Amino acid sequence: MATSSSNWWQSTTVYHIYVRSFFDTNADGIGDLDGVLAKLDYIQSLGFESIWISPFTQSPQKDFGYDISDYQAISPLFGTMQTVEKLIQEVHARGMKLILDMVLNHTSEEHAWFKESASSRNNPKADWYVWKDGKGKNGMKHPNNWRAMAGNRAWTYHPVRKQFYYTGFLPFQPDLNYRNPEVKAAMFNMVRFWLDKGVDGFRLDIISAIYEDPLLRDNPFSYKIAPSDNSLTLFFQHLKNNFLQEESFGFATELRKVLDEYPNKFMVGETHGDESLIHQFCNYKQENGLHTVFLFKALSTPFTATAYRKMVEKFEKYFPEPLIPTYVFGNHDRTRMMARLKGNIAKAKLLALFQFTARGIPFVYYGEEIGMTRVRIPLRQAQDPIGVRMRYIPQFMVDLSIETLNRDECRTPMQWDNSANAGFCAKEIKPWLPISENYTYCNVQTAQNDEDSLLNFYKKIIHFRNITAAIKLGKLKIAEKYCSKEVLAFYRILEEKAFLILLNMSEKKIPLPEIKGKNCLSTYPVIAEDNTLKAWEGRIVEME
Repeated sequence: MATSSSNWWQSTTVYHIYVRSFFDTNADGIGDLDGVLAKLDYIQSLGFESIWISPFTQSPQKDFGYDISDYQAISPLFGTMQTVEKLIQEVHARGMKLILDMVLNHTSEEHAWFKESASSRNNPKADWYVWKDGKGKNGMKHPNNWRAMAGNRAWTYHPVRKQFYYTGFLPFQPDLNYRNPEVKAAMFNMVRFWLDKGVDGFRLDIISAIYEDPLLRDNPFSYKIAPSDNSLTLFFQHLKNNFLQEESFGFATELRKVLDEYPNKFMVGETHGDESLIHQFCNYKQENGLHTVFLFKALSTPFTATAYRKMVEKFEKYFPEPLIPTYVFGNHDRTRMMARLKGNIAKAKLLALFQFTARGIPFVYYGEEIGMTRVRIPLRQAQDPIGVRMRYIPQFMVDLSIETLNRDECRTPMQWDNSANAGFCAKEIKPWLPISENYTYCNVQTAQNDEDSLLNFYKKIIHFRNITAAIKLGKLKIAEKYCSKEVLAFYRILEEKAFLILLNMSEKKIPLPEIKGKNCLSTYPVIAEDNTLKAWEGRIVEME
């Protein structure tokens, strides 16, 4: 795992596509794989080296693809296996990598495996899922007090087996039983199926939920009602016994051995918990596991130099070389980055400069590059199954929160131009989700024609990263001389080359100590000559 250009994943940049919302080519109001194919040149023009796409396999779409009914078949909503094979070919033809979203933890209740498992207590797949007798005289009480990540009770009664099955997310997504070696073998072979197709890696959905406490003990009480990015608490319960079991770390090492059967493949895991714990997904008992994990703390860290410094230092502590941290500021489950920044483009440019110069893998959610923001969709209109379950919450309380309870709000169609439906689909077609009213000016076409747009800044900073080895592969060192409560500063160093990254995370003009070096790039079109940083300015300096 030594840092080298041969390990593409250590220096890559990732563009995250939610396929349903990217580009519709068959006039059904839903994005598709041909839509991804049609926009590959656009993604390449931005400078991204890898693409992560949301699930497109066979699914009843109750959770929009995260409820898989057949891992090796393609949903006709999105295309065919031939479309997927063409996509892999075309991505590779452009020198890019393709990362699939893989749901290992659970299947759909409509998967053939679950149907067989649920049919009786003695069928060949009876133990492929997590089943448990209920409590009480008639066995109708939940086996324990567990909550799922979606906030619901984590057990669902099945009238045929007269038992409860465990669901770590939503009731129609039964958890697989990885203590059964047949399940593990079947899923590892499924992973091999896609590696044989030529994909370059996987984003692993809720990998921290793979195992549960073998004794199914109750979770302890917590004073916290809401989850956070570094703790697993929900509805006054610490999810101690149904998430982040030590066996999950060992599972990551087993899965790594499967990937290592193929040259230079990559895994990133969706994990929740403190970095002091989840780093074990990458290295457990001196064995390699996942290549990296999502570090969601970046989503909730206050926008201050002090807070960001603490975050960087913690990431560097628990993910030192040859491990590598990740920087993600938005995804298909969380509110849009621009909503957190309250539409401040200067802050968005600063965040982009930070994301692409810090040591780590930047993940950019589609539309972030043009400043797409949260679209308010009332819970009563939600299609998202979590939003539907939350309809009992008064809308005014929902609107007070930066975070969204209705994930539809961060999944609205990509805004390509100022034509009807923002160029996402034909004007006579109703898109599956409403399009933001700001599409007339917030769109790719308009941004491309504005030299000072957020989009064009993304192009500049990604290009700079791509041609600068010290930024891609160098060590990170905090630049104490230039740090303050307003400014975060760090070096990226490779051999004799050093670059100074300066981030003024305040609305004030900040004077700097003397810098001996060459200004390379700023978030502003013109770099000041008086050795100061403008409000919200980020700057890169090549040191002498």
